[in-house]
Amino acid sequence: MYECVCPHCKNTIYDEDALLCHFCGESLGRHSGGGIGMMRSMPWTWVFVIVAVTIILSFLLSLG
Repeated sequence: MYECVCPHCKNTIYDEDALLCHFCGESLGRHSGGGIGMMRSMPWTWVFVIVAVTIILSFLLSLG
């Protein structure tokens, strides 16, 4: 069974998917490994910024 100790309130958490403490609500210091957690990483952020800027620029050029 997975066991984690909250760094804030020192209570033991037995939920391996929990990102927040069940007792005090503070972060357990873990990062999500799912799709949204991966999108928040730095390389994906730059990809989305470049795509958004390209779409905005193409829209502005089509108006002019």
